Amino acid sequence: MLETEVSADLLRWYDVHARSLPWRVPPGGNAADPYRVWLSEVMLQQTTVAAVIPYFERFTTRWPDVQALAAAPEEEVMAAWAGLGYYSRARRLVECARVVAQRGGFPSDEVGLRALPGLGAYTAAAVAAIAFGQRAVVVDANVERVVARLFAIDAPLPAGRAEIREATDRITPALRSGDFAQAMMDLGASICSVRAPQCLICPLSSHCAGKGAAEAYPVKPPKKAKAQRKGIAYWIERDGHVWLVRREAKGMLGGMRALPDNGWSARTDGMGAPPVSAQWLEAGSVSHIFTHVALELDVWAAKVSHAPQGDGEWWPLDRLDEAGLPTLYARAAALALKGE
Repeated sequence: MLETEVSADLLRWYDVHARSLPWRVPPGGNAADPYRVWLSEVMLQQTTVAAVIPYFERFTTRWPDVQALAAAPEEEVMAAWAGLGYYSRARRLVECARVVAQRGGFPSDEVGLRALPGLGAYTAAAVAAIAFGQRAVVVDANVERVVARLFAIDAPLPAGRAEIREATDRITPALRSGDFAQAMMDLGASICSVRAPQCLICPLSSHCAGKGAAEAYPVKPPKKAKAQRKGIAYWIERDGHVWLVRREAKGMLGGMRALPDNGWSARTDGMGAPPVSAQWLEAGSVSHIFTHVALELDVWAAKVSHAPQGDGEWWPLDRLDEAGLPTLYARAAALALKGE
């Protein structure tokens, strides 16, 4: 396999088949806006393109540049992020925006980008290549899959990632590094998919050592069973308002508005008492899968005459969609409202 032929064939394919995405510039165009590239890459971590697009468009309408995002109150950004999951990303987003605004812009190289809060090796490489035209080795899950198949790399993950990165480095061109990275992502998201890869129409088919057995790569270890947790969420209603709390900054769903609960966490089931004495009715339960934990959350509902002890706020029911509840608690709220 000639590495230069791989990149040339892939770029020719990308020039015709590149996805049109709101954070991209056309193939061969000028470098993209680093703010939009960075924002999209943070949003796309563990999240699909289809889910990210409407959030990206709302964010860039509301906060069109890094200075605007840096000036935004963290709670507003967290509320706008609600539903995207992995909420620690939103907190790091604000922290990073403030650092970038203070220094007057994004660094243009990987080393400088890695020094920013929340930017790991992948995001720094992606921004350096796509926004600044730097040659950088960009390896996300799609690239990892394409390269593992292309070179038939059979070392199981995660140990095999070093070999995959080395192979990606060999085929990354000096010119159009950003287009090459995005072409690899597009190929992995479409033709070289997890299941039923379309090898017959793949632009890299003639180079691919894994062709014919593509689904065997990359080799993954058996999945570990997720820990099972149980908890209770409390729907506390009074005069057309519901009592909401702010979760602790650290931990799962940190810093988000939520219904009060009985203290469940990734490590333990909830054991706490209800936050107020009331006649509770069971409204049902919702299940939610986190990265390492599966949670079953029972929903208890009550109408009260006074506020619970502790910090919280009465939120109007007719504006509940503006509270920015994370998906878990939005589903619990919907269950309580349906029970009424």
